[in-house]
Amino acid sequence: MLSSYLMKAARNGTKDGLEKTKIAMMRKVPFLSKKDCTDGIEEDSGYLDVTVSELKHPPPQLSPMPDGLSSQQVVRRHILGSIIQSERSYLDSLKRILLEYKKPLMEAEPRILSLKKIQTVFYRLKEILQCHSMFQIALASRVAEWDNTEKIGDLFVASFSKSMVLDVYSDYINNFTNAMGLIKKACMSKPAFLEFLKKKQAASTDRITLYGLMVKPIQRFPQFILLLQDMLETTPVGHQDRLPLQLALTELETLAEKLNEQKRLAEQLAEIQQLTRSVSDRNLSKQLNSDQKQLILSETLIETVFGEKGQVLKSKERKVFLLNDMLVCANINVKGPPDISSLVPIGPKYAVKWSAPLLQVQVVEVGQETPQRKDSIYQQSGKWTAAGLFLGPPRLYQELQELQHDLSVVEEVTLLVGTLQGSYQNLNTTVGQDWCMALQRLIRIKEDEIQCANKCRLRLMVPGKPDKSGHPVSFTVVFSTPSPISKISWVNRLHLAKIALRDENLPGWVCVEDDEKTKPPFWCPLLACQLPVFTPKMQDLKLQAALYNPVHCSLLGFSAASTSLPQGYLWVASGGDDSHGQVEIFSLNRPTPRSVKSFSLGSPVLCLEYITEPSTEEELETQTSEVLPKIGNTICVGLLDGNILVYGSVDTAAQCLLTFCNPEGCPVLCLKHSANFLFAGLSNGKVAVYNRKSGEGLWDPDSCRHVVIGCAPVLKLLQIDKCVWASCANQVSVIEGSSLRTQSFEVHPDPMVSVTHMVRAGGGVWMAFSEGSSLRLFHTETLEHLQEINISTPSAYLSPGQKSVCVTSLLICQGLLWVGTAQGIIVTLPVPRLEGIPKITGKGMTSLNAHNGPVEFLVATSSILSQDFLKRDSPTEGVDSSGGGEDKKVTNSSQESLQQADGSPQAEDKTKGVLLQYQLRSTSQLPGKLLTARLEESSGSTQDSLEHTLEDGSIYELSDDPEVWVRGPGQSSKEETRREKVTSAAVISGGKGFRRLAKSSNSHDSSENMLMVWQLPITV
Repeated sequence: MLSSYLMKAARNGTKDGLEKTKIAMMRKVPFLSKKDCTDGIEEDSGYLDVTVSELKHPPPQLSPMPDGLSSQQVVRRHILGSIIQSERSYLDSLKRILLEYKKPLMEAEPRILSLKKIQTVFYRLKEILQCHSMFQIALASRVAEWDNTEKIGDLFVASFSKSMVLDVYSDYINNFTNAMGLIKKACMSKPAFLEFLKKKQAASTDRITLYGLMVKPIQRFPQFILLLQDMLETTPVGHQDRLPLQLALTELETLAEKLNEQKRLAEQLAEIQQLTRSVSDRNLSKQLNSDQKQLILSETLIETVFGEKGQVLKSKERKVFLLNDMLVCANINVKGPPDISSLVPIGPKYAVKWSAPLLQVQVVEVGQETPQRKDSIYQQSGKWTAAGLFLGPPRLYQELQELQHDLSVVEEVTLLVGTLQGSYQNLNTTVGQDWCMALQRLIRIKEDEIQCANKCRLRLMVPGKPDKSGHPVSFTVVFSTPSPISKISWVNRLHLAKIALRDENLPGWVCVEDDEKTKPPFWCPLLACQLPVFTPKMQDLKLQAALYNPVHCSLLGFSAASTSLPQGYLWVASGGDDSHGQVEIFSLNRPTPRSVKSFSLGSPVLCLEYITEPSTEEELETQTSEVLPKIGNTICVGLLDGNILVYGSVDTAAQCLLTFCNPEGCPVLCLKHSANFLFAGLSNGKVAVYNRKSGEGLWDPDSCRHVVIGCAPVLKLLQIDKCVWASCANQVSVIEGSSLRTQSFEVHPDPMVSVTHMVRAGGGVWMAFSEGSSLRLFHTETLEHLQEINISTPSAYLSPGQKSVCVTSLLICQGLLWVGTAQGIIVTLPVPRLEGIPKITGKGMTSLNAHNGPVEFLVATSSILSQDFLKRDSPTEGVDSSGGGEDKKVTNSSQESLQQADGSPQAEDKTKGVLLQYQLRSTSQLPGKLLTARLEESSGSTQDSLEHTLEDGSIYELSDDPEVWVRGPGQSSKEETRREKVTSAAVISGGKGFRRLAKSSNSHDSSENMLMVWQLPITV
């Protein structure tokens, strides 16, 4: 009876069906409590055993496609077909594990494995099969009516929001490493079991191993997420399935995140245990067994030792472990018959080679040890060595020496040319000097190539044992990483792990629910530094706003890019009395911000807005016959006196390009741009809208139009696709693009409460209010209210008499909702990162580093590392250049910016010879005849024909842009590699003073305006 009731509820696939399913299960079986796999054979007793008959409940089957469907409907049907097919394949794999492996092992006589071991290996697989069998019943019902409903998102929500799904998958993933270890031991100790696995694999048509089948549950939810992302992408706005799909994506992402974190913790524990077993040193073993030990990163790297001439003396694989306070290097010893490794991964055994305290390990980049300029990796003699190790590839080193030799020869030739008696247009000292310049350029390019070759080399200075006199001794170790991204990760994690050991990060965060059980995750944002905003004489100014100006800087090396804050500048605006405003500009191109410029204004600054340069499409629409100069990205500044200032954003020049005042003369409280419009929220309840000037990037003050929002001040503007949301009192108005039509909706029941902050993530907008500690979530498309939470923090951190906090700033950055409060306390809450709804489902964290006054602003800074850093373009992996095969375009020298140079012309493909680029000024309008290898009568060269072919004997070529130097043809499209994004991020808060909330800290009250900078790990 119960079984049929569950089947009916699953078929319904609705919220009602979900509730009935929960009630039915809760009444009969207490399955919501987690159980441990040590229960042995009885482990299944707490879960419902439901057998699904395919005769009564056939699998889902799509009907033939009807006529008249739109292209989006056709694509949605195809994606639904992929969901059906992948789920059917997944169920077949689960049944195959239970029927072809577990059942024969349970029935085998004599026993191959004990019953307890069998239950451990296949722990929770039966329950996973039951969950997905129920899902398939509901899926079949929904597929049957697809052409009428076209709705599937709510089915995923109803099926995978159950506690049982998280429980059984968590148990399975936590036990997976243990199960694989047991299988490996059984293969080595029980030949009958090894033979059993071999026969089962040989008998299968797809030859998938038991491991290949058992890893499928770990991969299932990421597959679901990809399918739902595709379905959401083809679902138009306004479709009844759009919000359910976004909610489903949120549920699956949250579930996958929890399972991934549990998998990571389980693997981390297994790695540390495996390492601990290999340690003979009792002291080190005791340290590794500590509960405080956390594994941050571990990877197999290749330790390489070079000879003096660059030859590789030896190389060997090492396993390197980065723990929260130490670095361990171990030898790898893989033992076991080769036929076992084809059936199940064999975990290696380690032998610790050395270990060192993390704070004593230093990353030493190529060139850091030379007293020359920082970006040079060669001494003037041309020979470069460090501590007896040559780090550059031998062939590149040889090519560099050849270039230096050629340079000395050309210099001598130039001196000889100066003694010529005749006058020749292209044979004179000017040309010779240009040849020298070109060779010097090639030498710098060769240095760059050697730098590229070291993108995959991690060089560490590690403390060794003291010498006989007791002095400390360090040794250098060089590891080759699998890719440039791997090296970036190592340098970044080493840097952040050291920051995590500072007092202000021990601890840096505590759980909002002070249950003393939940520890903050290691990836919590780390306080990198705190610094004053103004000089002591200007502390009476009040912080008003801040803005991140992303500008790539030059002279930023590989390691600096891996450890520094996101590249660019931070603008911090403030105000004093009604006639004074101040802007401070900080450079972020280093681990600690540095003030580089400040300027005063005639009125307090109330808001800032960063505006990108108009896109190419926008330029085409306004294209004129006259070529207009580009103004680039700009920064708009809104003042108390009603003025709007427009500044150029290039570096720190801060040139004011335009000043205009809104016709109302009201204070400009907020600014936001959308496409070709600038929106200014005013204190009189109106929004002023400006167009761009025709053919220019600047705004036209005469184009101002007003949109009346209400009577109260417009406190916040937020861009949502082609619309702008404007908050006024307890309402928000949605302003549509160029038509400026508005739609208003109420976001708070109290008309005396105003919306003070709005931030968007995915398909939702979080709002904060002028009173109370609540946050509300609204859907960006239906404007539906989806969630409300209250911000709380441990009462011990509040001042006497305070019962709640008040929100003063809001920010979403890399999966965290940051909340700044009037008490100076900062709280973070986890939110989904994908296109779903940013619902709060996890526990909040409170920072133990706080301001003394309100958190005036929270700013996210984020930049993507240059693609040059990610290309593994070491010439040692390519063809030999002696045959002219080295044809990669080089656009940067070691002294130039991270950004690639624009518009580097490509040379014609030559079969041999080195191409030198010289500047056009060299031979133009010079007297004398051209020197050529051709006969004089056949030479068509003139004063105006300065470009020569290979037969002319020329070793240089012309470029359309004489200031750009090139070498060889450009990179072909076939050689372009898949581009990956490496993002560095940091969050900066501003407020009065700095204090520690920890009980043991000695915080001092301060009224100084301070910045606190939190650094986040680099993400790929």
